[in-house]
Amino acid sequence: MDHYWFIISAPLLAVDMSSEAVLTDGEQSLVATVTTETVPGHEIVEVLGIARGNTVRARNVGRDITQGIRNLAGGELTAYSTLLADARDQAIERMEADALEMGAEAVVNVRMETSEVTQGASEVIAYGTAVKLA
Repeated sequence: MDHYWFIISAPLLAVDMSSEAVLTDGEQSLVATVTTETVPGHEIVEVLGIARGNTVRARNVGRDITQGIRNLAGGELTAYSTLLADARDQAIERMEADALEMGAEAVVNVRMETSEVTQGASEVIAYGTAVKLA
């Protein structure tokens, strides 16, 4: 039975995107997406609610065979590392888009979780508190 669990250490997720909200391609971006309760140098003036984003990714059967062989020999399973990194990035992007739709300027207390949806497919969810800043 194949199991592929991974642990995300939330403090490694902290990202300070810029010091102020900026316009890019006609869309506003967030000031920050952080795992902390506050954004350094900013005061939270309004809590808008939970922002969330998720994605479900399935493994590739052909890739499973080559990664299974590598697993026997030891070493990093790079195909899975790439798959999970892409899934995390997409979940964060979707969470940030959800926050922007709510009118947020930042997302604090960001966390990520995974779960196995079905054999061979896992969900990655990113969530945090969407806030407005002073």
